[in-house]
Amino acid sequence: MALATAAPITAMTGNLPVIVGAGNGVHAPAGFLFVTLVLTVFTVGYVAMARHITTAGAFYGFVSHGLGRIAGMASGLLAVLAYVVFEASIVGIFAYFGQQAVESQFGVDLPWQVFALAMLAITAVLSYFDLEVASKVLGVFLVGEVLMLILLGGSILLHGGGPGGLQLSSLNPTGAFAGVNAGVGLFFCFWSWIGFESTAMYGEESRNPKRIIPRATLLAVVGLGVLYTFVSWMVLAGNGGAKSVEIVGGSSPLDLFLAPAQQYLGHWAVTAFQWLMVTSAFACGMAFHQCAARYLYAIGREGILLPALGRTHAKHGSPYVASFTQTGIALAIIVGFWVTGQDPYVSLYTLTAILGTLALLVVQTLCSFAVVAYFRKNHPESRHWFRTLTAPLLGGLGMLAAIVLLVVNLDTAAGAASKILFFKLIPWIVAAVFLGGIALALYMRARHPQKYEVMGRLVVENTQERSDEEPVPAQV
Repeated sequence: MALATAAPITAMTGNLPVIVGAGNGVHAPAGFLFVTLVLTVFTVGYVAMARHITTAGAFYGFVSHGLGRIAGMASGLLAVLAYVVFEASIVGIFAYFGQQAVESQFGVDLPWQVFALAMLAITAVLSYFDLEVASKVLGVFLVGEVLMLILLGGSILLHGGGPGGLQLSSLNPTGAFAGVNAGVGLFFCFWSWIGFESTAMYGEESRNPKRIIPRATLLAVVGLGVLYTFVSWMVLAGNGGAKSVEIVGGSSPLDLFLAPAQQYLGHWAVTAFQWLMVTSAFACGMAFHQCAARYLYAIGREGILLPALGRTHAKHGSPYVASFTQTGIALAIIVGFWVTGQDPYVSLYTLTAILGTLALLVVQTLCSFAVVAYFRKNHPESRHWFRTLTAPLLGGLGMLAAIVLLVVNLDTAAGAASKILFFKLIPWIVAAVFLGGIALALYMRARHPQKYEVMGRLVVENTQERSDEEPVPAQV
């Protein structure tokens, strides 16, 4: 589920052209290496927390336990905001990819809204059932896209690269801070990983969360880092550095992938790439839907906001009320962009992705510092100078740097969509939701102290934390 949320082929085809053209240039692989290091360090502290606290609220629960309920509620609402808009964002790029693929393969020009509404409907139906149904569907799509990326990169490697060879210089770590605008490049590198942290949300639905969640999270971060670095390196080598920059600056930036696919694998690979971009975007959007539904469920079951969101299906165990609510919210966002005549890729995908990424980076930063605070007061047997102190501190500082990079380069990251009113409201929306979370927590503390006590504190074992010695339940 976490890998599907990251959507490797969508991350590569959607982000690498921007990174090469407006970010790190031919040093894009170095940018991916740097972000791999930052996120791995962050993950060390994140999984240390996951070993003791299992909750569908993930960041909401982690920050609440580490920094207190007020910061926890603010973080929880920001996380809800992020995942809610991420689904709408991916629906936008799915509609764009689907429209392009159908027109290219069948010569039929369908409105993008047809693809958007179809994706929302299918996602709503699949999410009604338990997580296993969704994970099997997404697993098939995920395997296909990863195999295609590895096949493309492997074929270029076997041919020794393109006109300029393998171009090892693009892996030089100092290149992470080089290029036209390193800030934009690194931001889009971070965006390529969004979703890896979703592993913790599924702890309550896994058989052995204490063992499975930390492993899955680290494997997702490192695995994606290796894949992104390798594929970006090979694609640049296959086209040649100068040619790559020329392609992304032209009218068909996707040729950065399609041209070497045609040259090194054949026309069948171009067709496969086009369809895999569609299925990858669908898998990504569905995974984000699952994330958003579980955050809405986590808040709803505490009885603070819309208690009905906390219901689970009697047979399937899915948070079906929260899931259908998320579908309604995503539909409202998409209709809003539709009626104002916005483009699904330039506006819907880009702007909602920026909004969600900014919100989630704030939450990840708070989570890093929450890990430090939590282990200073709890579980002395688990304290470690690196895992529970140095790593989360460095991870938090890395996230702060990413926030600064995003805010400073917002106009460049948004591109043509920077003139839209929604773009100008993005920082204010994030600030309003964060302050709204603080206000809600203070209100609950003053008026409903009993409900305040359980804010962000509902975990698997009857709202109690788990120690290393306590057994993990076979099923939740």
